[in-house]
Amino acid sequence: VNGWGSLVWLAAAFAVPIIRAPFARENATNTIVQRRTEGQERILLAIVGIGAGVIPLVHLATGLFGVADYDLPDWATAIGVVMMIVGLWMFRRTHVDLGRNWSVTLEERDEHTLTTTGIYSKIRHPMYTSLFVTYLATPLLVHNWIAGFVGVVSFTVMYVLRVPHEERMMDELFGEQYDTYRRRTGRLLPRLGG
Repeated sequence: VNGWGSLVWLAAAFAVPIIRAPFARENATNTIVQRRTEGQERILLAIVGIGAGVIPLVHLATGLFGVADYDLPDWATAIGVVMMIVGLWMFRRTHVDLGRNWSVTLEERDEHTLTTTGIYSKIRHPMYTSLFVTYLATPLLVHNWIAGFVGVVSFTVMYVLRVPHEERMMDELFGEQYDTYRRRTGRLLPRLGG
């Protein structure tokens, strides 16, 4: 029903945990010093998981939201494919650059360092950028007003609620070093003129 773009979306949905798995295994041995906003974190991650993963999967498997389907030309779906590839590349790059500093939830680990190299040399939150790109690609691949867009909405809610806590944590951990880094980088895109 949703055309060939939905197959690309399915492949990407499986690619995300495959990309993340080796980093999760490596970082499972990290010693966690402090977890931040744990209850809120779990709720936000669950909302994104349901909105960006479960609802599109249910729709593609059952056609549950078929009343909200729409048609797009192949060129629009192709743009979604390019966006998805860029988003997945960036997603992997952020994990490589973060190394031992990566975690799903906001937590401080023993010997935590501030990552300012690679993709992080220009953008403070490139993992969020990568996920925004993939979630914005979804409506171009899953042609449904509900299943295509609910991931964008749920991720935006998480981003708005979570990033202030994350930036506050980084400021507490790294002080002036983080303040200097924040002044020279953009939050989701490179800072213009920087």
